[in-house]
Amino acid sequence: MNLQPITSTPAHAQNPVITDDEAGALARATINLFKSWGLSDAQSRTLLGDMSQSTWDRWKRGDIGRVDRDRKMRMGHLMGIHKGIRHLFNEPKRGYAWVKKENDAFEGKSALDVMLRGEMSDLESLRRWLNAERGVW
Repeated sequence: MNLQPITSTPAHAQNPVITDDEAGALARATINLFKSWGLSDAQSRTLLGDMSQSTWDRWKRGDIGRVDRDRKMRMGHLMGIHKGIRHLFNEPKRGYAWVKKENDAFEGKSALDVMLRGEMSDLESLRRWLNAERGVW
């Protein structure tokens, strides 16, 4: 039996870069998600990395402009969180309401409370928790 060489994937494969057009679409989706979650402007701005009120107002008008790497990552995590919630709840309204409900898994705090601590790691850990709950990991 002859062994055939296989092509391996490098362990440090680069993450794909989010283009400006993709970031604009991601921003619009994030704005709509925040509406569905019933967030205030202040809460929305915190989840987006302490965005200024003037920039948030511009975004809501549809003038997204250039989006920095940190904000792209935050929005990516927020979409992952949304996806995880949608997989856990058949009815979208229940999932949207869950974000603000107290949860024993978060020491009696809501998922929104966890996210509003403002750190990227809070978004990452919530996303990982949701993935584990739905059996992804």
